[in-house]
Amino acid sequence: MEENRGICKKKASENYITDEERRQLLSALHSRLFWVGQHIPDYIEFEGETYPLHNYVWELIQKGELSVAEKSRIDKCIEIISAKEMEEEKELEEKSLTSEEARKLYHETAGLLRAITDLKEIESGTFKENTKCFQEKFDNQRIKDAKLWLEFINKVSK
Repeated sequence: MEENRGICKKKASENYITDEERRQLLSALHSRLFWVGQHIPDYIEFEGETYPLHNYVWELIQKGELSVAEKSRIDKCIEIISAKEMEEEKELEEKSLTSEEARKLYHETAGLLRAITDLKEIESGTFKENTKCFQEKFDNQRIKDAKLWLEFINKVSK
């Protein structure tokens, strides 16, 4: 019976992330493309308050020009998100976490970092410039692809 308890304890402790896994997660957060595939959290809780983060960022993306007041609000939002992100990154760095807890915390932290990046780009105007550039490249590629398909169909049908 005592032997079974030891096995259960061992299996439970095996679920915790290793120092190497922890380093990999932290390194991934600081990589160049950490934000790819990351979802901005719907809400952020900070100092007892809940903020609708995802909708806020989406609304800002849809706006044409930002007022001075909106830019000031973005700065305050970036401060709040940065504080929350640093809190979560410290947890990821120091807290004993299971693989599932670490994975969830990593994605949440990466989502916060993505929100910060997006907000900074929205505020500076580079978000709209980058979106426009991407859309132009995407449209040009679609035209090239369509021409290639037409060429292929013409060759095959002869």
